[in-house]
Amino acid sequence: MYSRTIGVAFLAFIVSSGFGHAQSDDTGFANDLPIFDAHMHYKEPAWDVYSVVQVMDLMDKTGVAMAFVSSSPDDGTIQLWKYAPNRVVPSLRPYHGSAGSSNWTEMDGMAAYLEGRLNDYSHEGIGEFHIRSRAMWNEDLFREIIGMAKARDIYLQVHSNADPIRWLYDLDPDVKIIWAHGGLGESADTIYETMAAFPNLLADTSQREWSILGPDGTLDPVWRRIIFDFQDRLMVGSDTWVNSQWDNYGSIIDSNRRWLGRLPRVVAEKIAYENAERTFGRDITTKLIGTR
Repeated sequence: MYSRTIGVAFLAFIVSSGFGHAQSDDTGFANDLPIFDAHMHYKEPAWDVYSVVQVMDLMDKTGVAMAFVSSSPDDGTIQLWKYAPNRVVPSLRPYHGSAGSSNWTEMDGMAAYLEGRLNDYSHEGIGEFHIRSRAMWNEDLFREIIGMAKARDIYLQVHSNADPIRWLYDLDPDVKIIWAHGGLGESADTIYETMAAFPNLLADTSQREWSILGPDGTLDPVWRRIIFDFQDRLMVGSDTWVNSQWDNYGSIIDSNRRWLGRLPRVVAEKIAYENAERTFGRDITTKLIGTR
């Protein structure tokens, strides 16, 4: 009897810890988790359609306690942060004026612009920015950006495939990176290999919710392995890069709750908000809902 009791207790521990990769049968708990949205934009086309009050209302209605926000231009992030400083972790996106996702690394004065905005406001990240091709691998600029980030102990949020991630770590193995969308466009196998190769690499899963959870309601096998093996390094996100994402914000958050609900609760809690607490030094609870 004693040995059987020990065996049952050990099995319960394995399942709750995620070591056994068991799929939760109790998915409803995910609806009550506070969510940290690790990939939000408040871009200029949204300002006249979704006011800062409306954005906060959307967050409240969907149980999003806090968000990592970057915008084109940065003024959108600052508007949202000033309105609700306890709900917004601001990040500095380089895009402004004629500097966009395909040419920002070649724009004159980019390093000075970033340094100035970082000095003027309390940004806690640089990005999300794109590295679309090798032509954008501007080593001098990126060494300056990494230096700015390290001086402030903040993360870069990088939208790229795996090669630029490896390149950035070659420039400085101690750079702190959040891989936007988990490398949108890369296969799940490549994501796994890259996360395994760089133990400090974090990732947000925005735009990946439909890849993670199949139409039959089960977790994709490779994503399942990513989630369990790197459960301390993942965060969810919405990627409100166009207004249609704001229009569908509730559905996007719901889709993330659905796949979180297929995990053991201890794993889901890490990805929903606990990893963000550690990353950004915040207390993230449902008590934030309805506050500013």
